[in-house]
Amino acid sequence: MTGPTTSADRRGKGTVVDAIVQALADDIISGNLTPGTKLDAQTMAERFGVSRTPIRETFGHLAAMGLLTHRPNRGVIVATVSSDDLSDLYEAMAELEAALARLAALRMNSDQRQTLLELHQDSVHLVRDGTADEYARYNQRFHALIFEGAHSSQLQQLAEATRHRLSPFRRAQFRLSNRVSKSWEEHDAIVRAILAGDADGVARLMRLHVQTVSAMSAEFVAEHQQATGAKRKANT
Repeated sequence: MTGPTTSADRRGKGTVVDAIVQALADDIISGNLTPGTKLDAQTMAERFGVSRTPIRETFGHLAAMGLLTHRPNRGVIVATVSSDDLSDLYEAMAELEAALARLAALRMNSDQRQTLLELHQDSVHLVRDGTADEYARYNQRFHALIFEGAHSSQLQQLAEATRHRLSPFRRAQFRLSNRVSKSWEEHDAIVRAILAGDADGVARLMRLHVQTVSAMSAEFVAEHQQATGAKRKANT
């Protein structure tokens, strides 16, 4: 007889699912899994050495991100993410984050400002020595602190939902040459504006930051999907 599920068990399961979500999202965005490809739960379970339960949960997360589609009689297939759809999502993200950054400059308390500053300063070593995934985790925390500092629960919920859909694309940008250092510089200007209480200035900076992320994400996807396509042709 098995005992009740503990919080540690749930965290462990969550960690496994998060890792599989990231791996499959990266495969889709880089073109290793092309649109229309059918994903079989048993095959994926064998690939990752898990049961089908976390795979089904993973499929649900990827479907929510718009990367997978459930089709009657066809099962789960890789979705087509058009450049227009991606651009629209980033446009919404830019406006939401600009609004939240503006409010954060006006509403962040002293402790929140100090936490943001310390996080930003401590991240310098990631530019020199960190991996793309390590910087992506810091980047997520950086934006989350600004969301929290805005003290606007409705805007925060909208931004978090949109950010979740874009998370694989935002993470991919950090694999481009020099993107980590440029991102840090953009963050530096944003932090300075928030600490100065420059609400309009930080809104403009954040909008530009997300627009740059949009362009970098699109560049990564285009480069890697073209490279994958060329490799497939060479192997046929």
